[in-house]
Amino acid sequence: MKRSYKLEDLCCANCASKIECDINKLEGVNKASISFMTQKLLLDADDSSFDQILDKAQSICTKYEPDCVILR
Repeated sequence: MKRSYKLEDLCCANCASKIECDINKLEGVNKASISFMTQKLLLDADDSSFDQILDKAQSICTKYEPDCVILR
């Protein structure tokens, strides 16, 4: 399943790259990409565990950018 999400309060392009890299390492993720310019996360992941993957992605975001929120 592919979905696009708006990222709120993503302030650093370097952090966006680190977040993207860590999300891609999650089990069940086929591909994740973050565009710092558009502040969007494109996530392609398994349907059966999509919500759990999104929760883990949010925790990765807050690890690098404490105020960053994935708008669902």
